[in-house]
Amino acid sequence: MVSFTYLALLASSVLGAVAAPAAEPAGADLPDFEFNIEARNLTRRQDYNQNWKGGGGSVQYSATSNGYSVTFSGAGDFVVGKGWRTGSASRTIKYQGNTQAQAGTVLLSVYGWSRNPLVEYYVQQYTSNGQGSAQGQKLGTYESDGATYEIWKHQQVNQPSIEGTSTFWQYISNRVSGSAPTSGTVTMANHINAWKQHGLNLGQLDYQVLATEGWGGASGSSSYTISG
Repeated sequence: MVSFTYLALLASSVLGAVAAPAAEPAGADLPDFEFNIEARNLTRRQDYNQNWKGGGGSVQYSATSNGYSVTFSGAGDFVVGKGWRTGSASRTIKYQGNTQAQAGTVLLSVYGWSRNPLVEYYVQQYTSNGQGSAQGQKLGTYESDGATYEIWKHQQVNQPSIEGTSTFWQYISNRVSGSAPTSGTVTMANHINAWKQHGLNLGQLDYQVLATEGWGGASGSSSYTISG
């Protein structure tokens, strides 16, 4: 999987991409800071829009103040979603909505990265084929929020990351019970603690989103509201 984050820093008037491949302008992405005219200061935004597309096909993404929607057809690879600029190990994420998968591989996950060490992680809530991004070595199972998850780890070698082309680990928790994609709760502390028990440690958390991802000619739609 290839991922991309697009940062807009209004405070310094700088636009920059923090991960390969090259930036594709994302009109729905909002600045990390807003200027409050009355208070004459900058207020940090808490929302973040993930909007990366590649590999052809059609992907139509739209962000709202508390969620997002996306329709896609014949998509080669995309990741879109809504969340927070800075991830939290203690955040409890609640979501409500629906995913319709008609073709290809489609998944709904809490998705994010850490630095030092560089790690890409998934807490998969729904997968159209039962597996999603789960690959590599299966380490065990655990329970969280009324569901059973498998833990997987997989190494990506010389692949795009938030620090450029690099070699890094993926930590993947795949929900294998209670996996209706219409609503759910993800208590991040439970997942991070389960990973630690298998020697999978995160570093400094970067952005964290509820994301819809698809590849392999993915077709369908996804729409969610999020709190947490």
